[in-house]
Amino acid sequence: MSYSFNAEKTANDVINWVRTYFEQNASPSTYAVIGISGGKDSSVAAAVCAKALGKDRVIGVLMPQGEQADISFSHLLVDTLGIKSYTVNIGDTVSTFMNELSKHIEPSQQAVINTPARIRMTTLYAIGACVGARVVNTCNLSEDWVGYSTKFGDAAGDFSPLSDLTVTEVLQIGDYLGLPKELVHKVPIDGLCGKTDEENLGFTYAELDRYIRGLTDLSDKPELKAKIDRMHANNLHKLKLMPKFEYKA
Repeated sequence: MSYSFNAEKTANDVINWVRTYFEQNASPSTYAVIGISGGKDSSVAAAVCAKALGKDRVIGVLMPQGEQADISFSHLLVDTLGIKSYTVNIGDTVSTFMNELSKHIEPSQQAVINTPARIRMTTLYAIGACVGARVVNTCNLSEDWVGYSTKFGDAAGDFSPLSDLTVTEVLQIGDYLGLPKELVHKVPIDGLCGKTDEENLGFTYAELDRYIRGLTDLSDKPELKAKIDRMHANNLHKLKLMPKFEYKA
């Protein structure tokens, strides 16, 4: 299969899409609020919003959990784009909540991992409610494909500029937009066990992206294909509307 990605055209298309979304769904004074991690997705999404709306209508929110060793990357992005930012440390909030939860039930590893992401999304919506904003979802297609996101955490948001683009494509857009290399190509680490995203997944984004775009069928790696297909099927619930009982009078 032949597949070609045009970073310039796609970047301009997504910028226009964001601009149109705000024209149709918000007032001229509505902000875009985005969580800033200093990685590729928040960097590219923030840059897209700044170009679509103007830097004065984009607010970045830094949300370290206690001490964050790589927070300088977040500051670099905010300074590069010239956008307003707030720093809300969620460390005490997470600790207080987990301590209270521990009085009733032993927190599972999944709860420990997902709770900070959901508190961060709560923070973004709280700020959005204070200033009048739409919250940016920063997920990409690759992570969504295998469920590498937290439901009602980083998987939430009001609009999603990157969720139809693979990691490989997001990187190309970041390079096209002229963002600092250390932001676009920063190796994503989960911040918990010290492993990279790819180490946790057990495969590279390059392998996954080629499979998603039909550039390989992974017939030479049947175990990897089965793993990706299984992860995709198990996590489709994160991408669909909540099932509901449909009452018929």
